[in-house]
Amino acid sequence: MRMSMKELLYGALLTALALLIPLAFQGWLQVAIPPFSATLGSHLPTMLAMTISPWVAVLVGLGSSFGFLLTLGPIVAARAFTHVIFGAIGAWLYGKGWKLWQVLLVTLPIHAVGEAIIVMFFGFSLYQALVVIGIGTALHHVADSAITMALHRALGKAGVPLNHTPGYSKAR
Repeated sequence: MRMSMKELLYGALLTALALLIPLAFQGWLQVAIPPFSATLGSHLPTMLAMTISPWVAVLVGLGSSFGFLLTLGPIVAARAFTHVIFGAIGAWLYGKGWKLWQVLLVTLPIHAVGEAIIVMFFGFSLYQALVVIGIGTALHHVADSAITMALHRALGKAGVPLNHTPGYSKAR
């Protein structure tokens, strides 16, 4: 499937933002409760990309993962790789006509459980993975979802509608 020029442009901008957030906000908008860490706003590019297309969501998720690899290392980068998975699923659901809040709610457990499973490969205990990482990720997902909803609404009012391109359902 080919990306339209609009998808490519939005994808590039959101990928740049996904890279910029961990690079610029390192140590500033980050919360660390070891072994959990979170950077406020880091899910926004992926969550907004879900409203454009699955390919854009995947691209932005990869950019996010790379940004965290550069700043916080392989474990956080592997956790960020879940953005590719929940972003693609969320974009597919959004394209099927689901409302953004529904998509964000349904992708929450995919995101949280995904991050919990990933860290177990790095030797984290079941408690650390499920309780600290899983619940921490769920709370972070909720916070970034609220910001994403407000930003998506504001962009729409400003004349920048982030909607799937032709070939996807436009019903919201």
